[in-house]
Amino acid sequence: MDLSIVIPVYNEEESLPALLREIHEALDGEGLCFEVVCVDDGSKDRSFAVLQEMAAKDAALSVVRLRRNFGQTAAMQAGIDAARGEAVVLMDADLQNDPRDIPAMLAKLHEGYDLVAGWRADRKDAFVNRRLPSILANKLISRVTGVHLHDYGCTLKAMTREVAKSLRLYGELHRFIPAIASWAGVSLCEMRVNHRARRFGTSKYGIGRTIRVLLDLVTIRFLQTYQVKPMQVFGLGGLVSGLFGFLACAWLTFEKLVYGKAIADRPLLLLGVLLIVVGIQLLSLGLVAEMLARTYHEAQGKPPYHVRTRLQGDGFRPQGARRSTGA
Repeated sequence: MDLSIVIPVYNEEESLPALLREIHEALDGEGLCFEVVCVDDGSKDRSFAVLQEMAAKDAALSVVRLRRNFGQTAAMQAGIDAARGEAVVLMDADLQNDPRDIPAMLAKLHEGYDLVAGWRADRKDAFVNRRLPSILANKLISRVTGVHLHDYGCTLKAMTREVAKSLRLYGELHRFIPAIASWAGVSLCEMRVNHRARRFGTSKYGIGRTIRVLLDLVTIRFLQTYQVKPMQVFGLGGLVSGLFGFLACAWLTFEKLVYGKAIADRPLLLLGVLLIVVGIQLLSLGLVAEMLARTYHEAQGKPPYHVRTRLQGDGFRPQGARRSTGA
């Protein structure tokens, strides 16, 4: 299988027939063996029934139906898990992504890139409630993650099978795929893609997602920097807090012993004790996080590194030495 196209679907019964037709028009002449994996994320309309009807007529279509609405990220992960292609393309089901961009993205992969992210340079959405928040969010995400892209919100992406299968997406992390992939040292690029106005239904995105995106961004930053060394963030905070608490209490002790001052009613005493307790708690939390990080990697057999290329030699043999038959 050369290509898998993963499409999360939620209440898109009107868009699906046109979407599948456009995918075939864009790819049938490319000589590719491809599949379209549609994940019905608990749709409340006839989306699954439409997918069933199309799957009976189109061998390229595979359908995964989730038991309820788990969200776009979970649906995308389900599609990636089911994908069989050497390349994986992610796209929306609302016809705003153009399937005719897929061959150009695959060509970028063939140039040696591991991931190609779409950039909706001429976006067909309202400015105030969609484009402006997106512009601000993209600048913030780029600054925090260090992966500078114009458009983190564009679902249309192409990646190699290796990159796709290494992803583990939760919450709203699908929009951070380039940043997550960058942890493995992948080579990525951004490509201008065609963006079209929505033809059917209503948008599933609202301004309420902004808070969730900000919270996930905190998670991404922490995992990106301290996933395998959590003690460095918790331990540092604990040492600083404990040091200031110790200094405050030491000063109060000095005043009590040398000058005979009363310290029982001093707010500084309470602050010093609080800082010491907080420092001990942060150090303890760092130790627990270190054990969890090791359990995470060792239980799954996941090394703390990613290999891009391996060239395996036969090993040196002295002249005249006989090669082992392995018998």
